[in-house]
Amino acid sequence: QVQLVESGGGLVQAGGSLRLSCAASGRTNGRYAMAWFRQAPGKEREFVASITWSYGSTYYAASVKGRFTISRDNTKNTMYLQMNSLKPEDTAVYYCANRAGSGLYDYWGQGTQVTVSS
Repeated sequence: QVQLVESGGGLVQAGGSLRLSCAASGRTNGRYAMAWFRQAPGKEREFVASITWSYGSTYYAASVKGRFTISRDNTKNTMYLQMNSLKPEDTAVYYCANRAGSGLYDYWGQGTQVTVSS
């Protein structure tokens, strides 16, 4: 069992910044990658960014590339999402997810709310 806990969400003005954290606990052996997703009211869940655990290779959705930066600290079992130049369209619940080698996202956090005001 892997438990993921997000933190760092909140209210921010357009153009501002936030840093989200995702702390993992439980069995993490064999972890392949972790990722951030988000879901706005009335919309489908959307991929934001991912990072491989061993090498730190990153991948970003086009909508956030150049504004968001994903990173991880292996020793702390923690993943981060630095969000800069935030827009109202970024308003959503942000979820942390663990990806197994199979490609399936098998564990999810509870989500943290990010609200960007204009």
